[in-house]
Amino acid sequence: MIIPLDEYPVHQAPLSMAYSVHSDRNFYDRCYFNGHDRTGEIFLITGLGVYNNLGTMDAYATIRRGDRHITVRISDALSDDRMSQQVGPYRIEVIEPLNVIRVVCDSDEQGLAFDLTWRGSFPVLEEPPHVIRKGNALMLDAQRFAQVGTWEGEIRLDGDTIAVSPDTWVGTRDRSWGIRPVGEPTPPGRWEAERDPNFGFWWLYVPMRFDDYGIILICQDEPDGTRVMNEAKRVWPGHTGRKAEQLGWPDVDIRYRPGTRMPTGATLHMSGRGSTSVTMEVECLNHVALNLGPGYGNDPSWNHGMWKGRNYIERVEHDLTDPRNQAMVPFATIDHVARATVDGDVGFGLFEHSSVGRHDPSGFTDFTSVAK
Repeated sequence: MIIPLDEYPVHQAPLSMAYSVHSDRNFYDRCYFNGHDRTGEIFLITGLGVYNNLGTMDAYATIRRGDRHITVRISDALSDDRMSQQVGPYRIEVIEPLNVIRVVCDSDEQGLAFDLTWRGSFPVLEEPPHVIRKGNALMLDAQRFAQVGTWEGEIRLDGDTIAVSPDTWVGTRDRSWGIRPVGEPTPPGRWEAERDPNFGFWWLYVPMRFDDYGIILICQDEPDGTRVMNEAKRVWPGHTGRKAEQLGWPDVDIRYRPGTRMPTGATLHMSGRGSTSVTMEVECLNHVALNLGPGYGNDPSWNHGMWKGRNYIERVEHDLTDPRNQAMVPFATIDHVARATVDGDVGFGLFEHSSVGRHDPSGFTDFTSVAK
């Protein structure tokens, strides 16, 4: 199969651009955005994904307002035009690569729609490759870049129009591609039947936007605290010509609400070469649980890449006061609107955290352990 993209010199293998080099069914290419007005009262996360070996593409938009997650989910067959990032009423337009992106969702009939333009405040940061295995099997092998920035436009929610201005609305975004679990569940097999009794997953991702720089931190620990992924960098404005500044090996102290693993804030110590030392205090303001609507795992009705038929669109709501939903949250990756300070500088961004099972540095010994 030859597709229009084959007209361009972008090939990475002796294949048509219709085909992925990886035959793994879990090959994906996805973008993620979030936006908020710094208060945490309204928090939007949204994204679009392409799943070449599944023949599908989809998009989602989840907004938290009060105690509700309101989500619009859209899915369709994958188009041959890979330069068109559009599925149903949702589209992404690359106005200026790596800097200005327009995200439009014309799903007014579903009660959630928007027309928003993203502008990167600082250059994108390429993150280290991310690899996770489950037993002997490769579960995740991905590459990603991240950026902090501002938003402009409007959100239309159940008859209300919310003005979005860049002097107030900030956010973060990433784009990733590679292999990760997508689509319908694969057979569980041995690794699910013989679960590791000491299993633990601990993850922290903190991109923050300050007026004069950005800080992007990413960490993953094994159950015993061994750091298996580590990155902390300060990003400067592009016009300065300054390279991203390495901030070494973060020392992480997360404060949890007693009786839970819900973070209320954190102190992050980072050190660069020489005498550079950065301490970032973080306060968590509000959150979206990524398994309640957006499709990031543990939702049997929706997972990214699932075949839902052609021209599929639905609205779903999750009441966060419902005990059934509250029971799901501890097993989610949770995205928090966050306020940060560094030596008097105030910034806003994302505090994304997941802690499931054992994590010795936090004092969590198993799935039932919580903060005291």
